[in-house]
Amino acid sequence: GYIQACRGLMISAVCLGFFGAVFGLVGMKCTKVGGSDQTKAKIACLAGLIFILSGLCSMTSCSLYANRITSEFFDPSFVAQKYELGAALFIGWAGASLCIIGGSIFCFSIAENSNSARRGYAYNGAASVMSSRTKVHNSVPDKTPPKHFDKNAYV
Repeated sequence: GYIQACRGLMISAVCLGFFGAVFGLVGMKCTKVGGSDQTKAKIACLAGLIFILSGLCSMTSCSLYANRITSEFFDPSFVAQKYELGAALFIGWAGASLCIIGGSIFCFSIAENSNSARRGYAYNGAASVMSSRTKVHNSVPDKTPPKHFDKNAYV
């Protein structure tokens, strides 16, 4: 029975992760689907909540299975085949933790869209060394002879 519960939780975690990824793609600022920035922020927050729920389902499933394995392993009256914690459980815990962390980041992305206007930066163009030198010292021409360095000048 507990294996069926773990399977059900993992399948629901995978399905929730898929829908979270779809909502996450729609809620990103770089996509044209989803409407205004406020709507996209709400969709991204929804994706974060779905990712957190997916991570919790996966974490619950891995922890339930690990609890059963360890209780059977240390029970001296249990005579059937005993199992140990494998790499799949640790990968499941790590994946669930990453889902929860990623969902939290998605949820906090709505806080960035506050009512304060973003400050823009003006692009003035690239200035080369010569143009910046002529802007500062345009009245005094540079009459120093060019310095030619060979490979021995750096030693």
